[in-house]
Amino acid sequence: MHPWIGAGDEDRQRILGELGLDSVDELFSSIPAEVCVDRLPMDDGRDENAVRSELQSMALANLSPECVPSFLGAGVYRHVQPSVVDAVLSRAEFFTSYTPYQPEISQGTLQVIFEFQTLICQLTGMEVSNASLYDGATALVEAVLFAHRVKRGRFDRVVLAETLHPMYRKVLATYADPAGLEVVVVPPGDDGRVTADALREAAGESSCCIAVQSPNFLGIIEDLPAVAEAARESATLAVQVVTEGVSLGLLSGGGAHGFDVVCGEAQSFGLAPGYGGPHLGFFACRAKDIRQMPGRLAGETIDSTGQRAFCLTLSTREQHIRRAKATSNICTNQGLMALAATIWLEAIGGHGLRELATSCLSRTEELKRRINEMNGSWKLAYPTAPTFDEFLLTGPGSGDELARRLAAEGVLAGVAAHRWGGSWPDGLLVAVTEKNTTADTEALIAAMEKLS
Repeated sequence: MHPWIGAGDEDRQRILGELGLDSVDELFSSIPAEVCVDRLPMDDGRDENAVRSELQSMALANLSPECVPSFLGAGVYRHVQPSVVDAVLSRAEFFTSYTPYQPEISQGTLQVIFEFQTLICQLTGMEVSNASLYDGATALVEAVLFAHRVKRGRFDRVVLAETLHPMYRKVLATYADPAGLEVVVVPPGDDGRVTADALREAAGESSCCIAVQSPNFLGIIEDLPAVAEAARESATLAVQVVTEGVSLGLLSGGGAHGFDVVCGEAQSFGLAPGYGGPHLGFFACRAKDIRQMPGRLAGETIDSTGQRAFCLTLSTREQHIRRAKATSNICTNQGLMALAATIWLEAIGGHGLRELATSCLSRTEELKRRINEMNGSWKLAYPTAPTFDEFLLTGPGSGDELARRLAAEGVLAGVAAHRWGGSWPDGLLVAVTEKNTTADTEALIAAMEKLS
């Protein structure tokens, strides 16, 4: 194996020429100038220890959710992390394995995948689950493509609630155009929830699916039975998207309401917030549609000695069968992430998950109560809407301004909602989990009062 040799000046010029560019700066011209750094303000010739110390000092200037009160959410949430998760996750047999192509030497990995699928089915109320996807956004994409296949490609319209995570909708738009799908977005009503009548009207008689998120992007719980009924009346598939998995500790999944697919993001199950990931998508559907399900499915069987064993089955990926028959070309087994979620869920347990979800809900309601008692310009954007652990808050200024001013008071108060577009008011999405203490709530209220 040849040693790695970096590109020299001639190589760089040749690459730029092939790209039709004149300079490396032109290659990165799409990156805003205000976030670009030519070089760090450090003297040359420093030793490694001095450089590390100075970089640590720079890092301490950042506001960390673990160091200050944080109410950030918008699809990524902080939850308790039992130490057993990292302990098992770091074992070499799990940490270094990639994919279980050889079942005879991959029984541990296959069992984890099987248990992950079982847990997802229990949480969502669905009959079958796949081995996992990249993240919630690609899970939505797979759900839409799945619905299109189930409908045998006869209907090309996809109806989405506007309150479905905007980033998920953007990822879907990337896939929808080349796939020839028409995406229709339905705005929410005055209470922040999409109405069944609006979905039914948008679906008409030529849609392959209706997709809603609950709790939605604004933290509001949608009327899932009404959405499922609208889908049935339109002879289309009903898809529920979940970004806050812990909500399933209190709220029944779409399977209990007649949904055809429940998919979304499992980051809340043992994956700490990071710089864009890694995340963990999940996908569950009804058994009758299992052959259109994307990705892998781990099954239970018996080996030649009569012992319980696990293997991959119905792996309808392009690596496994003819490309024309594959149901997906992006999904993978996020093995390490699925392992983390499985350990987390089994360590917390069903009772523990319900307690944790109850804690999130009660802390959220307490903060909402405190805000309602404030006299001033701070308001809940949807005061009567049922929420789980997130809500939209408006105040004396734009969402960006409020986030910046509250951060200056030492509180990461939320995410500016207008950055995502949408017909909702410009304010802050505030997320409250069991990680937020009473002191955090007091700090946020005090900071808000100073800005009133």
